[in-house]
Parts: sequence; C-alpha cells; structure tokens
Amino acid sequence: MANGKIGVLVMSYGTPESMDGIEEYYTHIRRGHAPTPEQLAGLTERYEAIVGGVFPLRENTNRQVAGLQAALDAAAPGQFGCYQGLKHARPYIEDGVAAMAADGIKQAVAIVLAPHYSTMSVGSYMKRAKEKAEELGIAVAEVESYHAHPKLIEALATRVKTAYAALEAAGAQPIKTLFSAHSLPVKIREMNDPYEQQLLESSALVAEGAGVTDWAFTWQSAGRTREPWLGPDILETMKETAEAGYKGVLAAPIGFVSEHLEVLYDLDIEAQAEAGKLGIKLKRMDMLGTDPLYMETLADSVRDAARAAFI
Repeated sequence: MANGKIGVLVMSYGTPESMDGIEEYYTHIRRGHAPTPEQLAGLTERYEAIVGGVFPLRENTNRQVAGLQAALDAAAPGQFGCYQGLKHARPYIEDGVAAMAADGIKQAVAIVLAPHYSTMSVGSYMKRAKEKAEELGIAVAEVESYHAHPKLIEALATRVKTAYAALEAAGAQPIKTLFSAHSLPVKIREMNDPYEQQLLESSALVAEGAGVTDWAFTWQSAGRTREPWLGPDILETMKETAEAGYKGVLAAPIGFVSEHLEVLYDLDIEAQAEAGKLGIKLKRMDMLGTDPLYMETLADSVRDAARAAFI
C-alpha cells in the first residue's frame, strides 16, 4: 500500500462544471452522440432555471468526498485516501482509478454516492471501476449498497420529521408522505434487480423512524426513451393524492443524496408548479449533503468492505 493507505474511489453521476460544459456532458450521457439543438436547449433551460448563471452543483459532490475523507480520518487516521470518479463528467471513473495508480495505491474500496443498488446504476459504475483497476493492477472491494444502514435511516428520518412539522405548522393537513427515487426501465424487474425492493425497505424504515404512517412510494425523473419506465411518476401520484382529499404532500426523494437536477428542477420547480395547480402544499425534505450521519454511513461501509477484503 502506498504510504500504508487504501484508496477509496467515491463515484457519482456527475454534472457539468459550468453552463459551458452542458453539451459535452449531454454527449457523454448519449454515448458519444451529440444532442439535437432542441435537446440541448431543453437541458440548458433546466440548468438555467435552477442555477441562474451560478453553478454550485459540482461543489456538492466535492464537499461530500471531503466529508467522507474527514470521517475516515477520524475513525482510522492515515489509513484511507479518497479519490473522485464521475460517470459522465471529469474526472471520469477511469481518471479516479488512474490517479490512485499514480499514487501507488494497490488496494481500493469503491463506493457510490447512491444508497440503493441496481445493475443499471451502481453496477455500471462498479464495472467501469473494476475494468480500469484490473488494467492498472489495483485490487478493488465494492460497497454495493448501504440502504438500510441505521445512521442513514436516522439522518433521513430526521429530515422527514422536520419537513412534516413545517407542513403541519402551515395548516396543510391531512399530509401524505411520498418517498421517491429515479425511475429505471421496467426491464429491471425481469432481472431480479434489488433496486425497487431496497427502496421500499428504506422507505419503510425511514417512515417508522419518523413516526409517519400515511406514506407511499413513487417514481420520478424517468428517461424519455421508447421503452417503458417504472411508475407511477410523482406528478401522477400527487394528482391522485389531491383527489383523495390531502392538503399537504411531503416529498422525500430518498434515492438522492444531494441537490441534483432531478431534485432542484423535477421536484422544486416541476412538482411545485403541479402542487399549485392542484391546490395543495408541497414541502421537500432537505437533502443529506454532508450530514455527519451520512458521512459516517459512508465511512462505516468503506471500512467494513476494506476489513472484509484487505485488513
């Protein structure tokens, strides 16, 4: 091990560094195919709506990586070194692995800033990381998921309770809590993919921790492709909720750990506008960001994986 350290490859989806990088980012998502002018305009409009010319989204991930490093240093001083690898933006996953190799790292733990495992999401990150690591002679242990970690559940439950109390104070009762995550193609069900079951398990644990009994799980941010995606979408669920007589909806996007486009636009702008049309109040829980309990969840998961594989 270089300087006695185990590398930690911290992976996430990625976001452009500025408005100027949107086309390159979108082209990478489309596997090298440039977006049409209409597609590019649509995505650019979404970013303009949420960032207003200032682009802080990349900093959220940078802070989380730094927060994980601090949590690891507190628990195991000098034992781990964190490296960032993004799926669709620089530094790419392969860049993060190459940086570890350049530092002489021979053993590493790979973890994704997403609590729930799917072969189509976390699995694809791990595949790229392991392929590059094998090429460069680095042994990699994987953290597949941490969706039921007690510290994660506690952090999410606290956020749900806070948002629920705010809706109550605003007189928006009765309240329905809607847990959500990024939709994936329906075909994952044929693959016995654990994604949906893990999300339902997390939702039940968080609801129990928050003392919430009236809740449902729904999907959001489905891709615009010909194949069917998991539903119903949160906009549909909100409509049904309003029709059932609810006055308040608590949005709990537990599939996300930071203020992504899917949170800041799909929920804070699109779903909020829908709530206005439906005559109901919508309150979103705060995202995890660098919450100490989330950082400890990640650190615990990394250390467990390292112990099992290397220590």
